[in-house]
Amino acid sequence: MNIVIIEDEKPAARRLNRMLTALGLEVQEMLHSVEESLNWLQNNPHPDLIFLDIQLSDGLSFEIFEEIEVKAAIIFTTAYDEYALKAFKLNSVDYLLKPLDEEELEVAVNKFKENQFAKNSVNVNLNDIRKLLINPVDRKFKKRISVKVGQHIKIIHIDEIECFFSENKSTYIHTQGNRNYLLDNSLEYWQEQLNAEIFYRVNRTFIVHVNAIKDIINFSNSRLKLALNSYKDSEIIVSRERVKDFKNWIN
Repeated sequence: MNIVIIEDEKPAARRLNRMLTALGLEVQEMLHSVEESLNWLQNNPHPDLIFLDIQLSDGLSFEIFEEIEVKAAIIFTTAYDEYALKAFKLNSVDYLLKPLDEEELEVAVNKFKENQFAKNSVNVNLNDIRKLLINPVDRKFKKRISVKVGQHIKIIHIDEIECFFSENKSTYIHTQGNRNYLLDNSLEYWQEQLNAEIFYRVNRTFIVHVNAIKDIINFSNSRLKLALNSYKDSEIIVSRERVKDFKNWIN
């Protein structure tokens, strides 16, 4: 069984490694960030099982699965609240609540073995996980956003926004009125505040509103190119790895 740990807290990663070693298991690699994980997974055979923290040093671990198709079973090691974790189990992938417990770890590993995930690796459905963890059923999503315009504060309704985008380490919204407004928080922050049924993060730079999509065009290397109603500053490309998940989202 090949195992990879993705955990930004190195002491926690080392402790999990020791616990797995005590169960007679060997960890192939320990990774600590989204960027490092992407680089490793793009250049190595995927393991049978990944122990994955949700909040990494450079963003949410969901970004890994937005960039590449991961063919591995996932056991999350997370500090998310109990409600989100219970919903999480609908994916038939186990979770471990921090601080990790030795008995719970052994139960999770046995579950993995019993379901023969090692022989039949599971593709993580990013959109389902995001809906369950970030957008629980009773979550109140953002309905409006306030932005600074000179000495004034402007209120923008969420349905007026065509897209959120990052540029030069800053985050902006583009509205139906063909205006860009600077935001205070990161794209990762806004992704957590938005209803995943309405907004989709098509790549590491853009989150788009479903009603803002004017055209979907087949692009090179099995990718898709999006045309929005008014945003025309740069190309919006859905990568090959995200095309299937994107098509499920728009249906």
